[in-house]
Amino acid sequence: MSDSKKKEATELKFNPIDKDKIAENPHLLPYAHTVGGSVIKPIDKGRVKGLAVSAMYDQTEMQLDQIREQVTLLAAQAEKIHQRVIISEKIYLADINFKPLIGHTYHLYERKNGKETLSMIGPNEWGKSIPFENFVATVTLLSDHTWDVL
Repeated sequence: MSDSKKKEATELKFNPIDKDKIAENPHLLPYAHTVGGSVIKPIDKGRVKGLAVSAMYDQTEMQLDQIREQVTLLAAQAEKIHQRVIISEKIYLADINFKPLIGHTYHLYERKNGKETLSMIGPNEWGKSIPFENFVATVTLLSDHTWDVL
């Protein structure tokens, strides 16, 4: 080998940069190893998980609130139907001297003997003498043959 080639080979083996200032595996460094390298920031896993868990709780709480509202509405509807059943039973046990028609309004009265009567005449249509002890309710016959109190 010529002297110039030996000199080049020796220069290639010799690194003028201090060993403490270079890395053997720069791709494993947690930061950019060159001035033009992109910034590498380690992920704060605890913070990422904390934010994800917080968002999960917010979303599920919002959905549970919606379900609670729906359950409350359903309970109110069920109670209203239950009240219709109670008044319907009361009306069907009362004296009815005509065939009630769906969608029409009638009036429930109580006689002096405690027996109830369904009438087509309202409480303010009797004039001075009402033949019943008490006025109970004004009702409408619905298509499912339950009665709705007005």
